[in-house]
Amino acid sequence: MSLQDQYRQRRKALHFTQQDLADRTGMVRQQYQRLERGGNPRLDTLELAADGLNAKLMLIPQEKWHAVTALLQGEASSTSGLDADPWQGLLGESDHDEGGRDGQ
Repeated sequence: MSLQDQYRQRRKALHFTQQDLADRTGMVRQQYQRLERGGNPRLDTLELAADGLNAKLMLIPQEKWHAVTALLQGEASSTSGLDADPWQGLLGESDHDEGGRDGQ
């Protein structure tokens, strides 16, 4: 599902019109309408619209995408690995270096 579809679906689930959302966020209706139609909005516009929908934008590491999707769809058995730190070892740090180096 595209980001635009997610905005539209969330807005409709909250029973908001595009004008309602524009009023909640201080946007003009046409600006929000372009967002849902697949325009090229700025990041601050996406965040503002998300706030108006009582939602948040989030970056999800690709290796966690399926687990997050399963969690959101209520498939709890498929969510293993969500508790793990996705950034662990990214910079070559070992698991025991989490709290810093010993002796420092």
